[in-house]
Amino acid sequence: MHLQWFPGHMTKALRMMEEEVKLCDGIVMVLDARCPFACLNKKLSGVFGNKPVVYALNKSDLVSSEDLKTVTELFVKEGKSVVSVVGTDEKSATRLYQAILTALKDVKEKYKAKGVNKPLRVMVAGIPNTGKSTLINLLCGNKRAKTGDKAGVTKNKQWVKIKELELLDTPGTTPPSFENQTYAEYLAFIGSINDDIVDFVELSVDLIKYLKENYKGVLTTVYKVNEDEEPYEVFTQIASRRGALKKGGEIDDERASNLIISDLRKGKLGKIYFK
Repeated sequence: MHLQWFPGHMTKALRMMEEEVKLCDGIVMVLDARCPFACLNKKLSGVFGNKPVVYALNKSDLVSSEDLKTVTELFVKEGKSVVSVVGTDEKSATRLYQAILTALKDVKEKYKAKGVNKPLRVMVAGIPNTGKSTLINLLCGNKRAKTGDKAGVTKNKQWVKIKELELLDTPGTTPPSFENQTYAEYLAFIGSINDDIVDFVELSVDLIKYLKENYKGVLTTVYKVNEDEEPYEVFTQIASRRGALKKGGEIDDERASNLIISDLRKGKLGKIYFK
């Protein structure tokens, strides 16, 4: 399965961000902690230029503490400012807010030296469905930015003021083309690519293959199947176990695949990290 998704509104969004970044003092790049490296968009990074960037590993409750520690250390080793957050956790709001102020400390001091007293402007960016708007709402303490559980909810820019900051919520944007199709599939797993263009049956079978190779025992524990079989055979076992059947007992591939991907996204398969 070859994945490609870069609708017209993303071209428009990138142009808008190229203009708005000139007005910003820094960036918050929101990444899904389950596949942070797949979430890094070189095109977006090019837009940021030399602005200070805080990398927010969102949905960090969906990965193990060991994986989170490994990822965090890799970012720190590269000299990047990184903070792990959960979009529904108030403590995360404090951590993220402080991380932004720390990253923009020099900018704030320059303003102060010039006698300038104004909010620090920060662009919140990332690929679709990583929780950008949810994090902004968390920082604000109320629902100010539009959110949703599927890719592409935010289509326009939204400025939101919070204490010493003005946050710019931007539309999620994928790379114009996916050089790494493995990363593209990871994004499809977590819902950062429009589900309408994805073959869910193939995607769910590939997920089963990944789990068999990296999380042995999970499929057996969750679905009570023999995961030593070939991936598609495991898929049919799951369909039978969960009643994803048509009249006459035939496997309903569409229902089964939706069920499996939904279980992953809701965390029902446990804390899964995509390398």
